[in-house]
Formats: sequence, structure tokens, C-alpha cells
Amino acid sequence: MAGLHGDRDQLALRSSVALVVDQDTKEVLLSKNDQAVLPIASITKLMTGLLISEARLPMDESISITQADVDTEKGSSSRLAVGTELSRGELLHLALMSSENRAAHALGRTYPGGLPRFVELMNARAKSLGMQDTNYVEPTGLSSKNQSSARDLATLVSFAHGDPTLREMSTSTGYQVEVGRRTLQFNNTNRLVKSPAWDIGLQKTGYISEAGQCLVMQAKVAGRKLIMVFLDSAGKLSRIADAERVRHWVESSPVLSRKGAPLAAHVADRHVVSN
Repeated sequence: MAGLHGDRDQLALRSSVALVVDQDTKEVLLSKNDQAVLPIASITKLMTGLLISEARLPMDESISITQADVDTEKGSSSRLAVGTELSRGELLHLALMSSENRAAHALGRTYPGGLPRFVELMNARAKSLGMQDTNYVEPTGLSSKNQSSARDLATLVSFAHGDPTLREMSTSTGYQVEVGRRTLQFNNTNRLVKSPAWDIGLQKTGYISEAGQCLVMQAKVAGRKLIMVFLDSAGKLSRIADAERVRHWVESSPVLSRKGAPLAAHVADRHVVSN
């Protein structure tokens, strides 16, 4: 809707917004509409997870899914029926790994002060990190009013990567929870976490129709710790394909790859993002 898909880039990415940054040096390797402010779908859950982790609330505390956690925004389904009881830690794992909407909503709803306070803190935390283009209205990403820019999201990913809980939960390939007499198997929404070609330290996917397919990651590629952001990707698999394009590009470029080469040779004449 923003008319960004007409813009071209050197890798012919299908995402209308993309940003690839060296986490250590802040060097920008690739940028495409990185200041555009767009809906971010379930990338929202990364901030939700950060607040829950930082609050040091009891992860073994039992939380019930209620009718208030049912999606009235998009009418999406969930395998967590009303009445399901899981621990806070289990809900956080499902929200980050498999993008479970009711899990994320329940985490915000049961935060001290309730959901309004949680959303207020989401925005305050964003501002404290310097995310000036970001606004949250709820903790799941189902609302298209949750918006940000690639630059802001790169800041969030880089900071969140410092949290061991977020790293572990967002990159696990699968997770089982006991619901009554049943065992439910949940899988990661990002197939790249299972690929031996990737070394992913943190990730989150997202999709609603207004946002398109979205993906943010911290990954080690060719000796570099990279932050990747892909927003408003055109097709169901295109965000994954765009990430693969970037990985192959970095690995095959003597200028970009850090393997066996001094840092100065790579930083020269390239744009660097300030903190």
C-alpha cells in the first residue's frame, strides 16, 4: 500500500524493505527503504518477550488462557483453547518460537498492571532503545497499528540478542506442552533454524495481510554477526529466499566476507550506522 515494491535493489529482493547490518561495527551492508514505517505483524512479539524476560516474573507461574485472549482483530485460530493452563515460561516459548497469539496476549494481560500498562511499557522500552519510528497498541502483532521501521527493528534485534532466554526460545526448532491429557507439538515458524547452512542467534517471523511476510534475524555469516530485517515480502516463502540471497551474497563476496581478512579492509568506503 505504501508503493515500495517498485523500488529495486542489487539482489532483486522480494521484500520491499530490507536492512542488513554488521552487529559489531554497525556497518550497513544492504539497505532498502529502511526508514519506511510499516506494520510489523508478529515481529511485535520480540518486544513482548523482551519485557517479560526483563521483568523477571516467575516463569513457572501458571496462567490460564481466557476469552480475552481470543483474536477478535483477525479471527485467527489457536490450538490453545480457552481454559488451557500453561506456565509463563511455556507461553513465552510458544509466543517467540511458533508465534502463538493467545500466548502473547496472555503474557501481556497478566503483566503487573494489566494489558494497558504492558502496552505503555512496550512503547516506553522502544523509546529507551532509540526506536523513534515504533508504536505498539497490543502485544501480538495482529493489529496493523503496531508499526516500525527496519532501522528500529535492527536496533531491537541487536539488543534482544543479548538476552539468553530470547535467544534460546526464538531459535528452538520445536517445543511440546502438556494440555490436559494431550501433548501438543509446536514448531518454529522459521524453517531456517533447522538448516545446517545457518547459524542463527535470534529470530522472529511475522505475517498479517497489511504487513506482508516479515522476518528479523541475528545470524553469523562468513565470520560476521549480521542483523537482517525483511519487511513486506511479496510471497509466502520470499522472506526466506531473501535471507538466502543475502547469505550467498555475503559468503561469495571477498569484500563482505570477514573470513581470513582484516576488519579494516571491509569497513572502508561503506556506510556505518550510528548507535
